[in-house]
Amino acid sequence: MIIVGNSLLFTRDSENPFIKNGAVVIDGNSIIEVGNTDDIKVKYKDYEYIDAKGAVVMPSFINMHEHIYSALARGLSVKGYVAKDFLTILDGMWWTLDRNLNNEFTNLSAMQTYIECIKNGVTTVFDHHASFGEIDGSLDAIEEAALKMGVRSCLCYEISDRDGMDKAKASVNENIRFINKVKKEKNEMIKAMCGMHAQFTISDETFNMARELTPKDIGFHIHVAEGIEDLHDCLLKHGKRIVDRLDDFDILGEKTLLGHCIYINKHEMDRIKETNTMVVHNPESNMGNACGCPPTMELVHMGIMTGLGTDGYTHDMIESYKVANILHKHHLCTGTAAWAEVPKMLFENNAIMANRYFEKPLGKLKKGYAADVIVTDYYPHTPMDENNINGNILFGMCGRSVVTTIGNGKILMKDRQLTMIDEQKTLADIADKTKKLWDKINK
Repeated sequence: MIIVGNSLLFTRDSENPFIKNGAVVIDGNSIIEVGNTDDIKVKYKDYEYIDAKGAVVMPSFINMHEHIYSALARGLSVKGYVAKDFLTILDGMWWTLDRNLNNEFTNLSAMQTYIECIKNGVTTVFDHHASFGEIDGSLDAIEEAALKMGVRSCLCYEISDRDGMDKAKASVNENIRFINKVKKEKNEMIKAMCGMHAQFTISDETFNMARELTPKDIGFHIHVAEGIEDLHDCLLKHGKRIVDRLDDFDILGEKTLLGHCIYINKHEMDRIKETNTMVVHNPESNMGNACGCPPTMELVHMGIMTGLGTDGYTHDMIESYKVANILHKHHLCTGTAAWAEVPKMLFENNAIMANRYFEKPLGKLKKGYAADVIVTDYYPHTPMDENNINGNILFGMCGRSVVTTIGNGKILMKDRQLTMIDEQKTLADIADKTKKLWDKINK
C-alpha cells in the first residue's frame, strides 16, 4: 500500500488530467484513488508515503518494439564486419550475434535490458527475440528475468528460414510452446505472441506452419518493409507487395503488430486499417540503419493504430519521442509535423495496443488502472499544466529524469536505486560473461 504525493500529477486521464499537489494511491497492483495530497494523506495515513518533492509524476512508459537479444552488443566490433547496407548490418552484426547466443546469454541480455528499462521508467515491453545459437527455452530465459525484475512483458521468438528449415521449425515450435505455457500459467505479467523476422527470410512452407499452429486469439509480431530489400524480394519472388503476402497467410488482424512499415503504399495502408492491425514506429533505428523514413504521420491521420518503440536502439522512450519529433519535421519539411501525432502514439496508442494483450488497463493514473507510476526530478521553470506537459517532456526531460519507478504496484527503483537486485554486482557479472561471448564471436 503506497501513496505517491506532493507532486505535479499528470494522469493522462482526460476527465482529470492534472492535479497540482497531487497524489496517487496504490493498493496491490491497482490504483485506487488520485487526488489532493493533503486529503489523501489523512484518508490513507497508514500507507507507505513517497514524497515526489513537488516534481512531475506520471504513468510509466510502454515500449511496443524491443530487441532484448541485442543488449550485449554495445561496443562490440565483429571481425571483418563492414556496414555497407541494411542486409550487411543484419547479417554481419545482428545475425552474427544471435547465432552465438545461448540461453545463459539471453537471460543476461534480458537482465541488462530490464535494468535500463526500469531506470528509464519503462514497465511494459513487447519484445521480439532471436537466438539461433539456442532456440528451445530461450523465451523462458527472458521470462525468468522479466519476473525477477518486475517488468510486464509480451514475448515472442523470431521465426526465420535464414539458418535452414530445421531451425525454422524449431523457432515456430518455441513460439507455440511458450504461447501454450503462458495460456496455462495465466500470469498477468507475461503474455505471448508468434514472432516472425520478416517475409524475405520466411518461406511459404514456414508461413503455413506458423499460421496452422498459432491459436486464433494470438497475433504475430513481424518486421514489415523495414528495408527496401524486403519489398524488392517480395515483388520479385512473389509478384506482390508485403502486406498482401501477409494477408494471404491470414497474418493481419487486431492482435498483430507490424514493425517499421517504411516501404508500404496506400493500398497496403488501407488493408492494415481494414484489418485493425497495429503498427509500431522505431525512428532511431530507422535512421541509424539508413533504412528511410516511414509514412507514420499518414498512418496516424488515417486512424491506423500506430505506436512507438525503440527496436533495441535505446530503452528510453523519451529519447524515441525526441527523435521521432525531429525525424518527421525534417523528412516532411513541415514544422508542425509530429507535434500531436507522436505524443498520441506514445501516451495513448501504446497503452491501447498493449491492452490488446494485457487485461489490466494501462497508461493512466486512474482508479482501477495498473499501478505503473514514475516519479521524476523535473521541476518546471515555466508555467506548466495538462496543455503543455508534452512540450516539457520533449524539451526538458530524458529517461534518466526518472528517479522512482513503480511497476504493477511494486517499487522497482527508488531514488535511482534498484530494489529487486544488487545492480552493481549484476552488471559486473554481465560484463564478465559478455567478454566470453565476444571472444566466441571473434575467435
